[in-house]
Amino acid sequence: MVKIIDGKELAKTTTDNLKFEIENLKKKGIVPALVVIVVGEDQASQIYVKNKHRVAESIGIKSIITKLPSSTSESDLLALINEYNENPDVHGILVQLPLPKQINEKKITESIKPEKDVDGFHPVNIGRLVMNDPLAIPCTPMGIMRMFMAYDIDVKGKNAVVVGRSNIVGKPMAALLLNANATVTVTHSHTQNLSEITKQADILVVAIGQANFIKKADVKQGAVVIDVGMNRLDSGKLAGDVDKDVADVAGYLTPVPKGVGPMTIAMLMEQTIELTKRSVGIG
Repeated sequence: MVKIIDGKELAKTTTDNLKFEIENLKKKGIVPALVVIVVGEDQASQIYVKNKHRVAESIGIKSIITKLPSSTSESDLLALINEYNENPDVHGILVQLPLPKQINEKKITESIKPEKDVDGFHPVNIGRLVMNDPLAIPCTPMGIMRMFMAYDIDVKGKNAVVVGRSNIVGKPMAALLLNANATVTVTHSHTQNLSEITKQADILVVAIGQANFIKKADVKQGAVVIDVGMNRLDSGKLAGDVDKDVADVAGYLTPVPKGVGPMTIAMLMEQTIELTKRSVGIG
């Protein structure tokens, strides 16, 4: 029978534990501060930012949300990021994606100082991750690794298949699994015989943004299946990238919602604390 990985409960435990660290930092006069910059009125972005702000405030992180109009120029956004880069009271900077067309996401990502890059997307941080010497790690893959730890899922020596090769999830996920001594295959839209590959996976991480894409027939009996997808159906309901019938064969499965999403936010909070401590020479 499939075991459901409760990301919501694990995230709550994680953030509850962070409260004590934050209280200790505040006793030393250090207030962890996270800046989230939102450009435009993308509805999904607004929801994500609201959730991040709520969690940050609840555990004692100073949460600064800066909302800019969709007409904001690239130069103005870069200037704002530079201000936060140089502000010693700001420890983490996050620019919510997607950005309006007039703004180059790559340039924005590279403008955030690596030591304040709480999303872990800066090329320096991705490079350090690949070299197994991470400073900041993309939060969704980090949350997935924490799920494995919490449920005593040992990835060492296992066949791990990642479906999707995005810079946000797929590539850093593959790097983390490699660093943990899994044997990793990354698949994507040009992969041939995808089902044959996924059926070999002891651990299957699916992050492609297509509702119910992976079916029961694509999954090995007893596999650990991590569903990163969050797709809004025409009915208004949320669906993952993994079909519900996968529960008939999987050994472990993350639900959508209440799976990977809450852990991503929890890791964002944890990483804000880590960057704060590093900035003042603690830990």
